[in-house]
Amino acid sequence: MITDVNHALSMRIQELLSQKNMTRYRLAMKSGVNHSTLKNIIHETVKDNLLSTTILIARGFDMTVSEFLDSPLFSEEILNI
Repeated sequence: MITDVNHALSMRIQELLSQKNMTRYRLAMKSGVNHSTLKNIIHETVKDNLLSTTILIARGFDMTVSEFLDSPLFSEEILNI
């Protein structure tokens, strides 16, 4: 399955929200990323996500950005860049 970075990011956030039994609102509060921005990322209405936003989201999950990106979703073999 080939996917783009925005789709992989959306899927990873949803995966972690489920695993950590966390709401988008709580993630927004912990990460400092506006709730509407998170919603737009999850619904893939943002064309280019900033690395700084991804770092903040990772922090909101109490993870490093490396841990956040350590997922098969970000495998170079399936990403269309």
